[in-house]
Amino acid sequence: MTSIKPAGRITAPLASRILKTVGIIITLSALIDFFILPIPYRLLDRQWQLAFTTQFVDRGIVPLVGLALLFAGYWIDHATGTLDERRPGRTRDLRFWALLLASLLGLIYVLLFPLHLNNLRLNNAAAQEQINQEAEQAEGRLDQSLATALQQQRAQIAQLLNASDEQIEQAVRANQINQEQANQIREFKQNPERLEPFLQERVQELRSRGQTEIRTRKEDAQATARTESIKSGLRIGLGSLVLAVGYIIIGWTGLKSLD
Repeated sequence: MTSIKPAGRITAPLASRILKTVGIIITLSALIDFFILPIPYRLLDRQWQLAFTTQFVDRGIVPLVGLALLFAGYWIDHATGTLDERRPGRTRDLRFWALLLASLLGLIYVLLFPLHLNNLRLNNAAAQEQINQEAEQAEGRLDQSLATALQQQRAQIAQLLNASDEQIEQAVRANQINQEQANQIREFKQNPERLEPFLQERVQELRSRGQTEIRTRKEDAQATARTESIKSGLRIGLGSLVLAVGYIIIGWTGLKSLD
């Protein structure tokens, strides 16, 4: 009578081969991405370094999954007794190179952590400086705009000061000025010395309002830049550390177990 072998025993070599193949493909695909996506290489450019670190960390879990599948395949071989323990040398075993790759990636992620934080610090400082310069330029444009407005208003009032009461009323009826402005014109006719203080007070009020708006936008932009820097530092920096720990544990403990 023909004996029936357990189904799991029959499919174990196939499952092992599939896991190893998928693991190798995933790992190699991730490594190809690591080298292709940063092209063109600008190693000394801070923005390029930030983008490279972000991409490297964001895809860091992919080789980890590939290595896990690869070793799962080897575990099946060991569990089913199909692993050839008489390999000619450790350096010819795919596991050795996979563990060496894990150790290398762990070292890279350790180095990326301080590099990314330093780049973020420099990038945030540059962003803050640019925001300050833009605010100063905006205040300069505000002063120029107010100076032009002051000249125009002074010329307009001077023209109205030479007008008769009837002409002023016609200007009110034509909606060129309102009644309050008409009353001010009459007051300036009687007291010309009040005109310049009035204009200066009006300009100072507009300048104060404009400067408040500029400072508010400046503070909002600075807060946004700081927040983005902190978020990137936490997400990419801590992610790099976590990946470093994972790869180092896999690589170093795995290499010791192969001794």
